[in-house]
Amino acid sequence: MTTHPLPLSTLIATKTKAYLDLIRWNRPAGWLLLLWPTLSALWLAAEGFPGWHLLLVFTLGTILTRSAGCCINDIADREFDRHVKRTVARPVTSGRISVKEATGVGLALTLLAFGLVLTTNRLTVYWSFFAVAITVFYPYAKRFFAMPQAVLGVAFSVGIPMAFTAVQEQVPAVVWLLLASNLLWTIAYDTEYAMVDRDDDLKLGMKTSAITLGRWDVAGVMACYIVSLLLWLWAVQPYALGWPQWLALAVAATQVFWHWRLIRLRERTDCFRAFRLNHWLGFTLFLGIVLGLWLAPA
Repeated sequence: MTTHPLPLSTLIATKTKAYLDLIRWNRPAGWLLLLWPTLSALWLAAEGFPGWHLLLVFTLGTILTRSAGCCINDIADREFDRHVKRTVARPVTSGRISVKEATGVGLALTLLAFGLVLTTNRLTVYWSFFAVAITVFYPYAKRFFAMPQAVLGVAFSVGIPMAFTAVQEQVPAVVWLLLASNLLWTIAYDTEYAMVDRDDDLKLGMKTSAITLGRWDVAGVMACYIVSLLLWLWAVQPYALGWPQWLALAVAATQVFWHWRLIRLRERTDCFRAFRLNHWLGFTLFLGIVLGLWLAPA
């Protein structure tokens, strides 16, 4: 039986789709979770619109960094992913993309992001090295740490001090409040994510916050959400954001309650839905900061 090679256009389209799947292009929730806290910090650092240059650097940098992180994660987890229902079809695990190709893509994206950082200042460049290091380290944290979500929280918070150094060339005290708030928020939403894969992770011997917390998982998620919002409120107080701050907090708290409604029964689909909705909480707080600074008296 004679086989006919696929047309070049089909091969290119197939490969392009595999690369886009590798960086989760069809799942923007991941980079939005990273973007909103970073932009919030950028607006606070500048006490208003930070300018088009920094907005472009941090928006594109966030997308590139998250995409590179996906490459690193898929390479590190390729043997585990084949045993998890949700990840078995990922490009590296399924063989659509080789480890060498994924490494090349991840490296190229990292260099592009670094090129953007080079247009800022020396202190921000220094912070970017830590950002790369923690991004590479995170996939392996799941082998050793009972709460790898905390490591992810650090990785997803590095944009906050970088935003301040890019604007102010310093790391003021407010950064640590914002970082702690974002870290707890990350633990909350990534625990929801881990609740989806708990059965598979238990079989594989992986460590996640959902497994560590056990029957206290829902309570732990809610505690992280609540303390995160309180720390955010503490952090923004000096900026006198007025009613937008309180409206944003009220809307965010309502979303937290909705998350409890979704995850309280620990159903896979509802837990995954809760995770995917988290970027709206980040956007709500960002919008509160933008409106508060915009409407604040001169």
